[in-house]
Amino acid sequence: MYGLEKRPSPFAEGGSLWEFGLGQRFIDNRDSVSLNPLRTSYVGGEDTAFSDERAVRAGAREEIYYDPKRVKAAIVTCGGLCPGLNDVIRSITTTLEDYGCEEILGIKYGFRGFFGDEAADANPLEAPMKLTSEMVEDIQITGGSMLGSSRGGADMPAIVQKIEDMGIDFLFVIGGNGSHAGALAIDKLCREKGLTTSVIGVPKTIDNDILLLDRTFGFQTAVDEAVKAIRSANIEARSADNGVGLVRLMGRQSGFIAMHAALASGNTDVCLIPEIDCPLEGDGGVLAHIKRVVERQNHAVVVVAEGAGQEQLGMIGETDASGNPILQNFAKYLQQKLKDAKPECDIKYIDPTYMVRACRTNASDAVYCSILGQNAVHAAFAGLSAVTVGMCSGHYVYLPIPPVISAARTVDPEGRMFERLRFAIGQPTFSKT
Repeated sequence: MYGLEKRPSPFAEGGSLWEFGLGQRFIDNRDSVSLNPLRTSYVGGEDTAFSDERAVRAGAREEIYYDPKRVKAAIVTCGGLCPGLNDVIRSITTTLEDYGCEEILGIKYGFRGFFGDEAADANPLEAPMKLTSEMVEDIQITGGSMLGSSRGGADMPAIVQKIEDMGIDFLFVIGGNGSHAGALAIDKLCREKGLTTSVIGVPKTIDNDILLLDRTFGFQTAVDEAVKAIRSANIEARSADNGVGLVRLMGRQSGFIAMHAALASGNTDVCLIPEIDCPLEGDGGVLAHIKRVVERQNHAVVVVAEGAGQEQLGMIGETDASGNPILQNFAKYLQQKLKDAKPECDIKYIDPTYMVRACRTNASDAVYCSILGQNAVHAAFAGLSAVTVGMCSGHYVYLPIPPVISAARTVDPEGRMFERLRFAIGQPTFSKT
């Protein structure tokens, strides 16, 4: 890899950590994981082709390409907040130290933080901070990111120049699709400059919209917190005459949080996500269905993903600093339309977005984050670059970044999971007629 020589891992027999009983099982470089374990062999009376695409299995290798004592690593968190950022930072830091690394930097406030105190005097950014296991010992018990985060600031040539000037060997980019696109661009420019920097991504998106992965970290925590909001909305709705609890949840392009939270709560009557049509008018529309629910049981709970119904309001056409489209608030629009159609409704509007994003992880996500951080470090020492870590088919894998960011993962409105939700809450397929 990049002309670097292989060397035994410090965890291998005879290595610096072996004498302390820290030897571990290693992954063979030939190990792989199927991305599609479900084989459908007979559909519609005809045999179907089966493509067994595979991913490289994640984990520690017996031989590595970098001298841990000489490695200088950097960690950066980009984009919006998400439960688990601190967990991943902690895991990466402690695993690097387990290898014997002594120089670990935390880049402050996203990609813009690479410019540190060289930024404009009017808005100076903090210089990178040195991370140690002592500094990150308890950060997992709080939400947010100890490094801070930001959107934008992706001047890739300037960032790569800073990477060269700082002598960074490993760069760990914790972020979503846009941040991974940035990581890919950084890797490309590093190769063009002849740098041996390993660039590793850790997928961070609370919406669970990363292709090929079973789930992204923070998603299960977000669902737990969203369920609390739905149940509160249910209490409010049941406590009012003609009460409607209207909950707006995260989900720009993908309705996974809304779908899973609605199903888990057991209290939802309507769930609107970006992947389905949400016509309001007509006997087959959303308003008519909500009115029927209220007339039948004197209350209703409606869950709306933030990206739902945009076709009715018209896209603004603008994007935020991360390149995400700026959405209009369909839930607020629905609130007003429902009030106009049924004035006697007592509507309680709840938007827990920032409370969900800022909370600490639940136990499941905490375990997931810990393993993702470990595997990110193993990937760098194994000489990989422009890859991301995650879980596929229940196994931890390394995936090349390009296919992962080629599109957003979305809910299949004809799929089993959304079908289960519709049956559970009695939601029809909405239409104008």
